[in-house]
Amino acid sequence: MTETHIPHDLDKVFEALANEHRRDIVYMLGLHPHSINQLASLRSLSLPAIHKHIKILENADLIIRKKIGRTNVLTLNRQSLRGLQNWLMQYHAYWGSNEETLENYNQFFKKKKIERR
Repeated sequence: MTETHIPHDLDKVFEALANEHRRDIVYMLGLHPHSINQLASLRSLSLPAIHKHIKILENADLIIRKKIGRTNVLTLNRQSLRGLQNWLMQYHAYWGSNEETLENYNQFFKKKKIERR
């Protein structure tokens, strides 16, 4: 059986993406960079709340902050998302409908029973 590999950094990524507001922030930053004030306004969140979400996304290395003048501009760190994508692609060979997967498993079991006889 092939062993799956879960990079340690993915734990932080999954924790960060477990929140709807943070997933929305990642989506918006995937479209183009935003200032913190823009994100707060678009999500109707207070500045303290948006800062909390941004800190969690930064700790997961999902976003990059750059100060331009007095404005903090955030952009998506696509490299971190690439790690998530690579982890998901481990399962590409198994993707299909649930029925296909269960049928393949059933055929595997039948084959093993025949081999044991």
